[in-house]
Amino acid sequence: MKHLLIYIGLFCTVLQLRGQERVVTSITPPAGYVREACADNSFTSYLRNLPLLPKGSKVMLYNGKEKPNQSAAYAVVDMEIGNRDLQQCADAVMRLRAEYLWKQKRYGEIKFNFTSGFPAGYKKWAEGNRIKVCGNQVQWYVSGKGVDYSYKTFRNYLDMVFMYAGTASLSRELQAVSYTSLQPGDVFIKGGSPGHAVIVVDVAVHPATKKKVFLLAQSYMPAQQIHILVNPVSRSLSPWYELAETDAGKLYTPEWIFSRKDLKRFKE
Repeated sequence: MKHLLIYIGLFCTVLQLRGQERVVTSITPPAGYVREACADNSFTSYLRNLPLLPKGSKVMLYNGKEKPNQSAAYAVVDMEIGNRDLQQCADAVMRLRAEYLWKQKRYGEIKFNFTSGFPAGYKKWAEGNRIKVCGNQVQWYVSGKGVDYSYKTFRNYLDMVFMYAGTASLSRELQAVSYTSLQPGDVFIKGGSPGHAVIVVDVAVHPATKKKVFLLAQSYMPAQQIHILVNPVSRSLSPWYELAETDAGKLYTPEWIFSRKDLKRFKE
């Protein structure tokens, strides 16, 4: 009977754990800090509920190999990245924004510019048009495929964007904001070649002191799974980063150093 009760207890525990999906909100803020309320349909809510792979999972590259620098990652986002070297740093930021808008059926807002400046909107793609690139000439053409807003077509569109957009084009599309106004969905971005981008996926505040901490996520080169970054400056605070009280200074991440003035935001 004793062994039966132990077995039943373990079985119930397993069922309970299966029901608790590991998401970004499972990363506990530092003592005294709490997450502020947000609307269920907000970009903040989407980012906070990104699913994470089991603790200890390795960051994998697009080709099935392990990312050489595993020490940069605190946790790995559970999202496929395809089998081509496409979804790198800025691409991961665009992916998250586009995934959110697609789930909200806000199709007309899913649009990114190529580095050349060519506007590539998802809605036009879903209506059956495709993009032809020939040297410096880029143009839409009618594919004859018909209207298709399926996820498969959406992913094909994103791969096209990833091929011809990057940190330079995304940086021009985003609006600069004050570092001290940081919120989930904001992006630290340095456009160019080389360039880099990381996205703020969560923020927590201390009710008494009003100080804030935040989480960052990135992809990198070559294309790899999106992952939550460790804080290389403060092991005791990691993976959280403390929001400083001034725009002056640097933000040190595991694989890039940004200026605090590199913070930008998607236009609503």
